[in-house]
Amino acid sequence: MRLLLATLLLAFVVGIQAQWYMFPVEAAQGAGDMWHAYSDMKEANWKNSDKYFHARGNYDAAQRGPGGRWVAEVISDARENWQGNSGRGHEDSAADQVANRWGQEGNDPNHFRPAGLPDKY
Repeated sequence: MRLLLATLLLAFVVGIQAQWYMFPVEAAQGAGDMWHAYSDMKEANWKNSDKYFHARGNYDAAQRGPGGRWVAEVISDARENWQGNSGRGHEDSAADQVANRWGQEGNDPNHFRPAGLPDKY
């Protein structure tokens, strides 16, 4: 019984440490996903596509794991707080946050995809 308990405890501790080790890697990869979606949004320059790219960047980052979800929240919240405080529109920031959360929760970003957006994106 003690051996079984010790084995379970060891497996639990090793599992936690493995997740801790991957957190910064996932965060870095998630930041890259967010940057890639932002770059694609600028390149596409497509009317009414910003919510899609917000959702897609957050979705891609969140798929990396806890570190990716964390960095998606931090980047999204910082951007929307800056945008909201710079006089660029609280309503638009609130709508962007809906798309951000949609992606962070693992929902399909194509929900926000505008008609006619090239398949490249």
